[in-house]
Amino acid sequence: MSFQSIEEIIDFAIKNEKDAVAFYTDLSERETVSSTKKTFIEFADQEKKHQKMLEDFSADKDQIAKYKYKWIPDIKRSDYMTDVEYTPGMPYEDILLLAMKREEKSLALYNELAGKTDNDACIQLFKMLAQEEAKHKLGIETIFDDIRAEQGD
Repeated sequence: MSFQSIEEIIDFAIKNEKDAVAFYTDLSERETVSSTKKTFIEFADQEKKHQKMLEDFSADKDQIAKYKYKWIPDIKRSDYMTDVEYTPGMPYEDILLLAMKREEKSLALYNELAGKTDNDACIQLFKMLAQEEAKHKLGIETIFDDIRAEQGD
C-alpha cells in the first residue's frame, strides 16, 4: 500500500470506516436478538463518528495538526484471542471478540503504515488514526474484561 498524499490517506481511512459501518449495519439487520442488534448498531454509530471526523479533516486539513494525542493503554486482551465469525444469535462475548479483533487489525494496519513513510504529516495522520482505533479497542476490551470478571475470570 502506497500513499502519495494526505488526501489519499484520508480517503483510504474513510473507506475503511464506511466498510466497518456497513459490516456492523449488516449484522444488526441480520440479528434477531434485540440486545445483540442494539450492540451492532452502537458499533456502527461509533464507526460513523470516525468517518465524520475524517470527512472533517478532509475538508479542513489544519484540524489534523490540532488533534490532541493522549496515551491509550493497551490491555492486549484481543491479542490472545482467536478470530470468530459472525453467526446469528451468537453470544455477546463473541460479538465483543469479533469487534475487538477488527479494531486490533485496524490499529496494527495504521501503525504499520506509519512505519513505512518518512513524511511527517502522513506519520501524524496514521498515528491519529491508530489512536482512534486504540480507543475503540480499549473500550471493547474493557467491557469484555468486566464480563469475564463477573464470571470469575
